[in-house]
Amino acid sequence: MGEKGYRNLYWKIVTTTLSFSLVPLFVLGYSIYHQFKVSYTAKVMESLQTLTENRRTAIDLFLDERLSQLHSLAYTHFFDQVTDEEYLSKIFTLVQMRAKSFVDLGIIDQDGDHVAYVGPYQLKNLNYANETWFHEVMLRGTYISDVFTGFRKFPHFIIAVLRREGDRNWILRATIDTDIFDNLVKAAQVGKTGDAFVVNKDGTLQTTPRFSGELLSKVNYLELQKFSGTRIEEKTVNEKTELFGMTWFKSKEWLLVVKEDPSEELTPLLHARFLVLSILVGGVLLIIMGTIFITRLMIGQLIKADREKAILDSNLMQSSKMAALGKLAAGIAHEVNNPLAVIKEKVGWAKDLLEEEDISKSENFQEFEDAIRKIDHHVDRAKKVTHRLLGFARRMEPIQETVNVNKVLEDTIEFLRNEAHYRNITITTDYSSEVPLTTSDSAQLQQVFLNILNNGIDAVGKDGEITVATHYKGKEKQIQISISDNGPGIPTEQINRIFDPFFTTKEVGKGTGLGLSISYSIIEKLGGSIVVTSKEGMGTTFTITLPVITPDQPQIVEKR
Repeated sequence: MGEKGYRNLYWKIVTTTLSFSLVPLFVLGYSIYHQFKVSYTAKVMESLQTLTENRRTAIDLFLDERLSQLHSLAYTHFFDQVTDEEYLSKIFTLVQMRAKSFVDLGIIDQDGDHVAYVGPYQLKNLNYANETWFHEVMLRGTYISDVFTGFRKFPHFIIAVLRREGDRNWILRATIDTDIFDNLVKAAQVGKTGDAFVVNKDGTLQTTPRFSGELLSKVNYLELQKFSGTRIEEKTVNEKTELFGMTWFKSKEWLLVVKEDPSEELTPLLHARFLVLSILVGGVLLIIMGTIFITRLMIGQLIKADREKAILDSNLMQSSKMAALGKLAAGIAHEVNNPLAVIKEKVGWAKDLLEEEDISKSENFQEFEDAIRKIDHHVDRAKKVTHRLLGFARRMEPIQETVNVNKVLEDTIEFLRNEAHYRNITITTDYSSEVPLTTSDSAQLQQVFLNILNNGIDAVGKDGEITVATHYKGKEKQIQISISDNGPGIPTEQINRIFDPFFTTKEVGKGTGLGLSISYSIIEKLGGSIVVTSKEGMGTTFTITLPVITPDQPQIVEKR
């Protein structure tokens, strides 16, 4: 896969992962916020409804108590008593001691004349026969007026009760303290922008609102049809959306209006939205960064795996070539061995002829003898090479034979002597004469020694030294072989992987990574062990330990 293929795969993984991660996250975030918004809005509306109903109940109770108070006063005193202003003043004082909610008290006879008055205004002797409230009281018996200015020229409202005393009717009237009443209504104002006020059935303000106009002015954005219970509505007034809680009083056709600013009351919802958005953004960033990081890691691992696979394929191909080359070498060795045998035989025959024929006095006799001797020498030399090739190309399964470890080492070194000489590498040997014969597989031992010596030559490069030594550990009955070089050594982070299959420190194409792995396996099958010690810049030493096995002992030990 090329760089473009990896890039396309990278973006496919990123987009797919983000799609399956972010879409549920957004849906979850929206669901949480929407559910919280619905729940909190319902809670705010429920709170507004409770506040409105409680305030209506309190004001209804206030008005009912004032009516009951006036009714008690009227029916516990007679007209002749209450028309005495000194007596009426005492009654007013007693009433104010209980609840300072009245501004004045007045007695109006059945003709509408104000016959007695206690209060701050000059209202005595005024006639109310033509006033609407007078006729309402005479007709209904009790009356709570709307706010009006009247003779005082000042906004106020009154409560009046009719007293029927024999054939005489008279009215006890009181003016409610508007400050106290306003305070009762303002108790429903919530927060910095909340408002509460009362309007009559015509939409005229009966109390002074906080922001919504002046007393006795008209409110035109309310629907004034009579309804039962409490209504919670959302209205837009002057381009501002507000929540309205509305309910009609039971004691008077007045509408209590409580307003709240949603932006203020829903501040916790805004905080929750900010929190959800923050968590959402944080989660998105975390998912994106995590996806990019993990995808890069995966693609990196994939690239690494593909490269290792390419190296593995190359090594396997190289290994196959080496195996084929081994078979080819064995075939060549066999083919060469036969002519060499013929040449050897003919050389012997030529020697016999020279001995039988008396040609020693021939002028070229010495040259003939030297040529035959050289041919015989080089045939023996070629024979040794072919025998080594045949030994190296033998099967891998161990066979049992009596082995001289020192001789196997020497034969292997001879096989590499020319290459070492060419590179100016000195191979020093130190064979212990105490090393006994053992039962093992000389061909496989030779392969192990050849692999390690080859690695040593490659590590040294040029102008170096390789030391081969053997030692017999009599107490343990073990033969110890050490092969050391003064090359650059093996890095610490690689030394634990040196026997792994296909692991190599050589350049691509120059090593299969199988030599040491195979060597390790062979030594284990032969019942021995192999360890490596190395320091960077100080060289490397391979130590092989083989058991001394006599013919009557188990000949192969598997450490599996």
